Amino acid sequence: MKRSRLLLAVAAIGAVVLLVAISSLAPKPASTGLLKPDDVEVTARGRQVYGMHCAACHGAKLEGQPNWRQRDAQGRLPAPPHDATGHTWHHPDETLFRITKFGVAKAANLASYESSMPAYEGVLTDSEIVAALSWIKAQWPVSIRAKHDEMNRSSPQQR
Repeated sequence: MKRSRLLLAVAAIGAVVLLVAISSLAPKPASTGLLKPDDVEVTARGRQVYGMHCAACHGAKLEGQPNWRQRDAQGRLPAPPHDATGHTWHHPDETLFRITKFGVAKAANLASYESSMPAYEGVLTDSEIVAALSWIKAQWPVSIRAKHDEMNRSSPQQR
């Protein structure tokens, strides 16, 4: 009886060692950029940051403002949606980060561009910006995320 328990314990330890060895050899997904949409802690923080700083303009459900493609009376574009219907996913991570941190005009190097999008430099930390953007990306359909990942892999802007 003791011998069978010992053999069972050795077999269990062997199985664990084998699983660890196999998992360490398995290919890891290539880093696709700055955002971490699969990190539960990062996206949980991002949801909070988004709710406090972004949802008022971009919508609680990432829906953006109405008529976001048409300039308003001041000549500014309303806040775009960040869901799959918008154009957020058409920009690499680094561009999204720079727009959020520095504002559209500075991020795009456009001295005369007027935008209602505030710069969050000094308001949010870099990790809070990454968290909010990661949460946004985590809401996108798998197909959109895959396109965004591919764009990030081929973007010269990535850090």
